[in-house]
Amino acid sequence: MANELRRLDTNVAAPRQEYERRVAHASDLIARGERAHLIVSNLRLALAAAAAAVAWLAFVRNAISPGWLAAPALGFLALMVVHARVIRRNERSARARRLYERGIDRLEDRWAGGGPDGARFAAGHPYARDLDLFGAGSMFQLLDTARTEAGEDALADWLRAPASVDEIRARQAAVDELRPRVDFREALAVLAAETYVGRTTALAAWATSPPAGLSGRTAAALVGSALTTAILAAATAAGTVGSGWIVGWIVVQSALAGIWRRQVAAVLGRIDLPAFELNLLVELLERIEREPFSSPRLAALHAELSAGGVPPSRRIARLQTFVSALDSTHNLLVRPIAYLLLVRSQAAAAIDGWHGTYGPAVARWLRAVGELEALASLATYAYEHPADPFPSLVDEGPMLDAVALAHPLIAQRAAVPNDVRLGAAGPRMLVVSGSNMSGKSTLLRAVGVNVVLALAGAPVRAARMALSPLAIGATLRVEDSLQAGHSRFYTEILRIRAIVEAARGALPVLFLLDEILHGTNSYDRRIGAEAIVRALVEAGAIGLVTTHDLALTDVIETLGPRAANVHFEDRIEDGKMVFDYRMREGVVERSNALALMRAIGLDV
Repeated sequence: MANELRRLDTNVAAPRQEYERRVAHASDLIARGERAHLIVSNLRLALAAAAAAVAWLAFVRNAISPGWLAAPALGFLALMVVHARVIRRNERSARARRLYERGIDRLEDRWAGGGPDGARFAAGHPYARDLDLFGAGSMFQLLDTARTEAGEDALADWLRAPASVDEIRARQAAVDELRPRVDFREALAVLAAETYVGRTTALAAWATSPPAGLSGRTAAALVGSALTTAILAAATAAGTVGSGWIVGWIVVQSALAGIWRRQVAAVLGRIDLPAFELNLLVELLERIEREPFSSPRLAALHAELSAGGVPPSRRIARLQTFVSALDSTHNLLVRPIAYLLLVRSQAAAAIDGWHGTYGPAVARWLRAVGELEALASLATYAYEHPADPFPSLVDEGPMLDAVALAHPLIAQRAAVPNDVRLGAAGPRMLVVSGSNMSGKSTLLRAVGVNVVLALAGAPVRAARMALSPLAIGATLRVEDSLQAGHSRFYTEILRIRAIVEAARGALPVLFLLDEILHGTNSYDRRIGAEAIVRALVEAGAIGLVTTHDLALTDVIETLGPRAANVHFEDRIEDGKMVFDYRMREGVVERSNALALMRAIGLDV
C-alpha cells in the first residue's frame, strides 16, 4: 500500500485535492484487494477439495501414492501466506483511506469529536481546560495524527509546557521539512497501528525494568544441555546407545533447568504484553531509518536511531526471533520437542540477555519515534493550513505582537481576526470591556491557544506573530468544588495567587483573567482587581483582563501607559443582537444585558 501510494505525485499545493485523490486511490486499492481476497479464498477452497480427493484416492482406493498429498498441501500453505499479505494490504489501504477522510473532515471543520481527544493529559494542568487544549473539540484532537502512545505523549507534553527558543526554532525547521512529505507522514500513520492507537507503554515499562539476571553462562549451559539431548536422542534412534541414557539425561536436564525456573518464569511473564508491540515498533523504525532528513532536529533523531552501527529495527527483529521461538511452543505438535530441547528456557535466556544489552536503548528509540510522530502531527496541521505562519521568537521580553490573530478551533471562514500587541509592542496590559457574547473570552482563548502553538513549535492562526518565551496563567474556566469545599470565588483567588507567584519567577507570565473577581461586590472587586493587575504588571507580566464592570476600566489610571482599555461592541437589528467581534480602543459605552433578557421573553 505505502509503496504504491509513494509513486503518486505529491507536488500538489491544495491539501483537499491531494486528500481526495488519495482517498480515491486507496478506495481503488481496497476494491482490487477485495477481488484478490475472493480469488485466493476460492483457490484455498479448491485446494482443500483437491487434497480431500487425493486423500480418498490414496487411502480409500489405493489408486495413487500418498505422496501426492504434498502438492495440494504445499499449495495451500503458499496460499495462506499470500492470503495473509492480501488481508494486510487491504487493512492498510483502509487505514490510509480513513487517514485522508479525517483530513478532509478537518479541512471542512467536521473534525470535532473524531479521534483521540487526549483528555487524560488535562488532569492537574493549570490552564489546559481554560484554553481547550485537551478533550472533545480540543487543540489536541485537531492536531493529533500520532498512532502510538509515545507520539501522543510527546505531542501532549509540547502543548502542556513551553519550549526554549532554540528548541522551538529546531521544531519549526523540522515541521517545515515534514510539511510536504505526505507519503512519509502517511507511512507513520498507516504502519503504526493495527488499531486506532498502537500501544507502547508495556514495551517501555518492560525495557526500563531490570532484567531477571539469566547470564551468558546460563544461556550456554541451556544450549549445551539441549545439544546433549539431541545427540543422545539421535544415538538412541540409531541404536548406538540404550534408551536408559536418554531417560537418565532428561532427568538430569530437568534438575538443571529447575535451577533457573523462577527466573525463566519471570522473563516469560514480563515479555507477554510487550511482545505484541514489537512488530509495530519494527515497522515504524524500518520506515524512519530509510527516510533522509536535513533539518538539525530530524537529523539528530535519525542519528540517535543509527547509533551503534546496527539499525534498531534489526536489533528488535532479533528479539522478535526469540519471541517467535516461544510462540512456536504453543503448537501441540511442537510442544513435546520444545520441552525436551528446553526451547522456552533458551528463549527466556536469550530475551533476558537482549533485555540487559538493549533495554535502556528501547526508551530512546520510543522517544525518537514519539517525537517524529509529534512533529508529523504539527507538520500535518501546517500542510492543511498553508496560510498560517511560524511565529518569530525573540529572546528578550516579555512581548507579544500578533497581527490578524484568530482562534484556530473556530472555522477559518467564521473566525474574526484582531491585532493584539503587548509588552515591547504596546501596553503591558489590556482591559477588555464589552457586552455579553461580544467576543471577550474568545479573544483571551485565541491569544492563549496561539501562544501555546507558538511555544510548541507549530504555526499560528495569524497573519504575523512575534513573541518572547512566556508562561501562561489563565482563569477562563473557574468552578466551585464541592469536594474541596471551595466556592467559585475562592477557587478563582487561589488560581490568581498562583499566577502572581509565577510572575515573580524567571519566565515572564502571560495572564488571561476572564471576568476578574466577578464573584464579589463592586467595591471589593475594584480594589482587589487593581491590586492584582498592578502586582502582575510590576512583576514583569503581560496580559489581558476582561470585565463587565465598567468601574474596573479605571484601573489603567494607576498604571499609566502600561495599560490600555479596549472593547467589543454590539448593536440591535430587527430585535436581534448583532456582533462584529472587532476589538476597538477605549471603553464600551453600553451593555446588552437587559436587551438579551427581553429578547428571550423576560419582562424587565
